[in-house]
Amino acid sequence: MDIFANLGLGFGVALTLKNIGLCFIGCMVGTLVGVLPGVGPVATIAMLLPITFGLDPVGALIMLAGIYYGAQYGGSTTAILVNIPGEATAVVTTLDGHQMAKQGRAGIALGTAAIGSFFAGCFATVIIAALGAPLTKLALLFGPAEYFSLMVMGLCFAVVLARGSILKAFCMIMLGLLLSTVGTDLETGQERMTLGFPPLADGIDFAVLAMGIFGFAEVLRNLETPEARDVVRAKIGRLLPNLDDLKQSAMPAVRGTLIGGVLGILPGNGAVLGPFASYSVEKKMAKDPSRFGKGAIEGVAGPESANNAGAQTAFIPLLTLGIPPNAVMALMVGAMTIHGIIPGPQVMTRNPDLFWGMIASMWIGNLMLLIINLPLVGLWVKLLQVPYRLMFPAILIFCSIGIYSVNNQPMDVAFTALFGLFGYLLIKLGFEPAPLLLGFVLGKLMEEKLRQALIISRGSFMTFVERPISLLLLVVAVAVLVIALLPSMSKKRDEVFTE
Repeated sequence: MDIFANLGLGFGVALTLKNIGLCFIGCMVGTLVGVLPGVGPVATIAMLLPITFGLDPVGALIMLAGIYYGAQYGGSTTAILVNIPGEATAVVTTLDGHQMAKQGRAGIALGTAAIGSFFAGCFATVIIAALGAPLTKLALLFGPAEYFSLMVMGLCFAVVLARGSILKAFCMIMLGLLLSTVGTDLETGQERMTLGFPPLADGIDFAVLAMGIFGFAEVLRNLETPEARDVVRAKIGRLLPNLDDLKQSAMPAVRGTLIGGVLGILPGNGAVLGPFASYSVEKKMAKDPSRFGKGAIEGVAGPESANNAGAQTAFIPLLTLGIPPNAVMALMVGAMTIHGIIPGPQVMTRNPDLFWGMIASMWIGNLMLLIINLPLVGLWVKLLQVPYRLMFPAILIFCSIGIYSVNNQPMDVAFTALFGLFGYLLIKLGFEPAPLLLGFVLGKLMEEKLRQALIISRGSFMTFVERPISLLLLVVAVAVLVIALLPSMSKKRDEVFTE
């Protein structure tokens, strides 16, 4: 009965006029971000972080969450109509979705994607509500040693699930951890790694780093890519699938929801891998695999359900353990700390309105997205015709104003531009920036837990292997890395990411 009482509390918080409005804004902006190629939820949330200063914590997180899972909906529109994935998770949808559009079935593809996404989003929200309390109780048993080991395991998963070379991903994690140590030591008061430069005395601002390596770098990356938009000229047609379409897409949507929901919890690229895994499963289970890539409706229903389920179950480790599984969740951690909320198991006990309010808002948000996406398809088609060269100046100006408004420091804007160039360089050299942001966010917390564990154990590192839960987490972390480095597994991993 507790879960129903808690959900009652959540809906009481989410159904206030202000929070409904913020949820709608988040869903609308998220859909827009997904529809317009080259922006992405990470860059958008990084841009909007300064705006959340003027909001209460619950409203701010409801809006940012709406942007994240709203982008998953919007990404499918671009993938189907233009053959360009608006979001990384919509890459697979282009394979069959755009072919359906060319065959005059664009409306059916869009309708299937929206219905599958709605089902997956609602199911994932139920999972979050069901697992929230048990995982929080488990996390309350964790001490500093267990938390440190948990974060080590999370970073190991992030290395293995990152695109490209494991060595490059490991370097990004270590660089993120290194950048998190810049500033003044909280215990000794000594400046470290500041190079005697006063603006670095307080450390590197999270919003500055995130907006630089994702916002500014994304603009630079998109400017060098010539635009080629293959917008479907045929009529969209009816949006609601018929009975045969529903029969064909029902089980793929269920399987995609389960696959995406499980992978979304994993650190690193778990939520991104969900649609790929779902597509592979559907192709292997199909009686005629040759249909895939030529307009198979299962190739839209499964991946679209997987990406929305993964987007929402990614909140589980964030809300219950305080561990962000991907770059967007790392930004959520930044938003929570801005408002003085420490992510972790205490959120449910100390801020139950925030925890259950966010969960309830996801149900409301999924319903809003269904209403926003289907009737407004014509508007999104018009927006797809806006050239990127007309959008990027506005994006840069908005980013710069937002960063300056955080601390009213011109140097912050300069640092953001510097990190933008650095992020662009990383992309050109084949490094993925997301692990860097994860390492940066977890770095300070890892250092804090490491010091606490060593103080309790009087300087003995054996405390990490003497405590059973901590030892188990470290064994899993080492096992994951060793298995990933095995030649046979490494080859399969490269083949998966190449595909």
